[in-house]
Amino acid sequence: MRIVQQFFFAIFLFFPIASCFSCAQAAGLPSPVADALKRSGIPLNAVGAYVQEVSGPVPRIAVNSTVGFNPASTMKLVTSNAALDLLGPAFTWKTQVYATGTQSGDVLNGDLVIKGSGDPKLVTEKFWQLLRQIRAAGIREIRGNLILDRSAFDDTSYDAARFDGDPLKPYNVGPDALLLNYKVFAFHFLPDPARHLVDVSVDPPLAGYPITPPVLLDGTCADWQAKSLPALNRKGASFAGTFAAACGEKTWYLHPYQMTSTEYFGAVFRQLWADVGGVFKGEVNDGVLPPDARMLTEWQSPALPEVVRDINKYSNNVMARQLLLTLASDVLKLPATPERGGRVVKTWLAAKGIDTSQLVIENGSGLSRIERISAEAMGRMLVAAYQSPVMPELMSALPLVGYDGTMRKRLLTQTVAGRAHIKTGSLNDVRAVAGYVLAASGKRYAVVCIVNHINAPGAQAAHDALLQWVYENG
Repeated sequence: MRIVQQFFFAIFLFFPIASCFSCAQAAGLPSPVADALKRSGIPLNAVGAYVQEVSGPVPRIAVNSTVGFNPASTMKLVTSNAALDLLGPAFTWKTQVYATGTQSGDVLNGDLVIKGSGDPKLVTEKFWQLLRQIRAAGIREIRGNLILDRSAFDDTSYDAARFDGDPLKPYNVGPDALLLNYKVFAFHFLPDPARHLVDVSVDPPLAGYPITPPVLLDGTCADWQAKSLPALNRKGASFAGTFAAACGEKTWYLHPYQMTSTEYFGAVFRQLWADVGGVFKGEVNDGVLPPDARMLTEWQSPALPEVVRDINKYSNNVMARQLLLTLASDVLKLPATPERGGRVVKTWLAAKGIDTSQLVIENGSGLSRIERISAEAMGRMLVAAYQSPVMPELMSALPLVGYDGTMRKRLLTQTVAGRAHIKTGSLNDVRAVAGYVLAASGKRYAVVCIVNHINAPGAQAAHDALLQWVYENG
């Protein structure tokens, strides 16, 4: 009898130890993570964490998990998951082309109308193909105007300098139902010491868009962008500063914020239309599709999963903004605004039984000072997403630790490399990770850890320690 009692006593002692990951750790962070936070000067109250096995009923780790934190770019997970679920993985954006008036031979005696739906990936080469389709429809010369219908998105003002006072940055481009090439210019700098000058070209190429190059100097290539002193507007680009020959060939992506979206679209259209043999001397104006217009052709974007992959692998803020507004226009059938898009996402999460009391959505990209979500809401969303039909599309869109996207250079020598799909988030006082870890045990965990603190830039060691710990102990 005593032997039996000793046996059951041993089992009683063993199971609490064996299951500590599911019970004791729910009250706090693992010691490697807590130690890393302490070394970085980050207090526990600045951290929101949530870890749950995707088929388990309760969290394994929950620290400040119901408090609202700024998630930075991990908010893109919420926007993209909602889009995959509500729009479906086969969803595409359509850019439609119409004509008014009459056609005589290859001459259109009327207006060409282009109606957008918010395609986040209408880049130059795809737009060129769309123009080829118009030429194939039999139109060479347009004797009317080009009308741009952006009515899918509400016409609201947008301040490119509002977020960080740097409107030239490509991530500060505003949403647009006819977004073309992310509304960005790529300037290519090529120093030519023999001629004592710098050749500067722009992509997409524009006729009648003069570029004043910087002065070529000797010296080191330190802070070359600031020294070049860029200024862009609808009339041309000027680099009134200097460029060191030691810099070699460089490419710089800039947002011509002093050009309206209509001016940018028109400038690119004129050049590419001429490139495909077209003739156009009219004006480019915003407007709405006339009821008597006839469709000529349309362009379909890549399917939604490809766009979601670009958004999350490379943390594309402009595309994420476009996606949030697409949710509003497609679900509500109203001109899209960020507020309407946020309402759609909040309703979607609430329908899953997820608490949205801490959720604040400004633009859906995480490039915001005011966006908020709790670690628990993010974690429970990830658990629900794993059980959903769109799980493969969402997971494959996340950076693979140690291999690609924003996680390609992290945890390279650790065993969790290649075993976790993690979205990162980064602002001045924010560092965040969220995604999935496939533990050595074969179990998969949803993992969220958000730090909001002045010392947040030092949180990477703690985040990496958490991912490795879940892999080893899950």
